[in-house]
Amino acid sequence: MTPGPIGVLLSNLGTPDAPRPPEVRRYLRQFLSDPRVVDLPMPLRSALLELVILPSRPRTSASAYAKIWTDAGSPLLTYSTALRDAVAAALPEPTWKIALGMRYGQPSLDGAFESLVQAGCTRILVAPLYPQYAASSTGSTLEVVYGLAGKAWNTPSLSVVPPFYEDARFIGAFAAVARSVLAEFQPDHVLMSFHGLPERHLRKGDVSGAHCFASPSCCDTITTVNATCYRAQSHATARAIAAQLGLEADRWSLSFQSRLGRTPWIQPYTDVVLPELAKRGIRRIAVMCPAFTADCLETLEEIGIRAKEDWHAAGGEELVLVPSLNATAPWVDAVVSMVREYAGPTT
Repeated sequence: MTPGPIGVLLSNLGTPDAPRPPEVRRYLRQFLSDPRVVDLPMPLRSALLELVILPSRPRTSASAYAKIWTDAGSPLLTYSTALRDAVAAALPEPTWKIALGMRYGQPSLDGAFESLVQAGCTRILVAPLYPQYAASSTGSTLEVVYGLAGKAWNTPSLSVVPPFYEDARFIGAFAAVARSVLAEFQPDHVLMSFHGLPERHLRKGDVSGAHCFASPSCCDTITTVNATCYRAQSHATARAIAAQLGLEADRWSLSFQSRLGRTPWIQPYTDVVLPELAKRGIRRIAVMCPAFTADCLETLEEIGIRAKEDWHAAGGEELVLVPSLNATAPWVDAVVSMVREYAGPTT
């Protein structure tokens, strides 16, 4: 019997359908209703969402999305679709079947998974496009996919591309994208800004119950205790990229962006670090965002627009956002290589 194709499910976080309040409200309701994102008891989560966030935030977020929206639509979706198509060209049918699914919004994980099942895929490789593990991103995506597989009468065999935070292919691709930008811009300093998380998320993931935030050096090395720690993995990514680019220790630093609410998030905060760097006399800064494999609201608007304005207000002269991996050739090659490795034999 001829085996069916190997299904590859590329997944990213998601995007609203349009930069308007109704579409953004629908997206935020789905996103922030996820108990892995807002990990509060359901009554509290619902009250926070319906009484505090949804009455005002959709309009503010829609305005931000409008600043980065293109004629082709959402940059995140545009780049993710281009990546899917490039991977499909490198891994053609009938051996492979490539689908794209977003955890929130469209195209949905449900639809992407079903398309692979309908194509006859009895083996499916899930490739979450998040370099570092977080329960609110990779964990949430896998929870949904495992559930979809479990509901199928003929349950497909699943495998997963693990977090690739210091995989040489990912590090090499990010360095390749950054190298030409840095060579042309010649920054005084490079800031690697990662998406933030509430500190409680990391404490919940601490398998020892005693390692997380117990010392200033808790994230300096990856061990069995903090192997799934998002902050430790972010530090590992930053160290690897800096080494690949040959950046001296005093020429780069790390921070975390996008915090929400009043609870403590992992530090240092990007919007605090930038003015501190300006006060130190740094005038030309390049910002890389190695938690994102595709440019999106958090890179293009939060860093490329707002952080640049804040940098100028703090006395800095130039801020350049290093583009994300998007669908660049080095990243396509890296994804194809990881897919081939983790999918296993094709016959």
